[in-house]
Amino acid sequence: MAAILSLGVLMSFASSVVAYTPLTDQRFTYPNLPYKVDTDPTGRGPQFGYNICNSTTQGQDSDCQTALVNSIDDWCTWGPATPNSSIQDVEAATVAWCTKPGHGTRVIPEGAITGVQVLKAPSYILFTANIRQELINIQTNDDGGELDPHGDDQRGNPLGGLVYSNAFPSNKGNNNTFQQVIEWHNFLGSDVICFKICDPSVSPSSQPYCDNHFDRTGCNFVAPAAYQDGVFEVCESDNQDPVGMYTGADGKTSTFSQPPEPTVITSLPSVKTPASSKCTPYNSASLYAAAASVTPTFSVTQDTISNSGGTSTTSSATSTTSSGVTTKASSTTGGGSGSSTHSISSTSTTSKSGAAPSLGDVPVGPIVTIVASVLAAFGAIIAIS
Repeated sequence: MAAILSLGVLMSFASSVVAYTPLTDQRFTYPNLPYKVDTDPTGRGPQFGYNICNSTTQGQDSDCQTALVNSIDDWCTWGPATPNSSIQDVEAATVAWCTKPGHGTRVIPEGAITGVQVLKAPSYILFTANIRQELINIQTNDDGGELDPHGDDQRGNPLGGLVYSNAFPSNKGNNNTFQQVIEWHNFLGSDVICFKICDPSVSPSSQPYCDNHFDRTGCNFVAPAAYQDGVFEVCESDNQDPVGMYTGADGKTSTFSQPPEPTVITSLPSVKTPASSKCTPYNSASLYAAAASVTPTFSVTQDTISNSGGTSTTSSATSTTSSGVTTKASSTTGGGSGSSTHSISSTSTTSKSGAAPSLGDVPVGPIVTIVASVLAAFGAIIAIS
């Protein structure tokens, strides 16, 4: 009996064995970036957005996938491109949301951020925030997940996403130059964000603070900090313990072993929050004044809350969002190359010059090679059956 396999199955097999250049092996000097870092159409590709971001791509429909993480008033996080999204579904296609215009990205709307702490440690800088996550297109009750430059296929989440910073001592205080951050992780969900960037001047193998193997745990476990609503401050900090390490009641240190799916993580060991000092408080209204000109992507009503740094405005969603039953992003980074169930398109409806490319911009060579390989395999299968 002849064995009949669909061309789609063979295409899927062919794409699964393609070797990709790891995102962490690719180096680009800012702002001399490629339009898209990842143009390979196989597997999870091609990249959803673009990396050349400027005044022509600035706006609330920007698909910029280059994030800058610099200071308490100038930082970005990854977030969905469309409202009411689950991080688990759109991890590969998240885009940059920043605290101020000027980077060619979307701007986090006024009142979304209700608390920020920046911890400057010897080996990394950690940005934490309390946030009204629905204002950056995340489902209201989404537990979220982890984004980082890895994944089983090593193409990163978001796919082709680049991170830069001028905040490290190795930058020698030059605010006009930006170093590419090779190792980082960004957890978001449950109205909390943590974005840790590890010093690019230090070998990744010698610092375990941006580890990406605990994607089902959350900010409090991988990035211990205060996470206080109404507080906006920058502090010096000791290094945290290596991600995953904890001290038991017997005083012995151990490393947490994240169970494979579908095992549900019902509890996590307590991890130490590193000591911090020399904290400088800030006024939220002055920090994020530029966000006042931004209109959220759906209707909100305004409340006013007060905090120790002054008065800020917060927003309450009035649109229909998921009341939702959500699940943890189980494989946002440690997850497989197919961990995202969102279908990524190579086209975009935006008319900006930063829009996704037309078919003419997509490399045809890899497509031809894969199709030829698949057809050859298909012919061989038919021949032997």
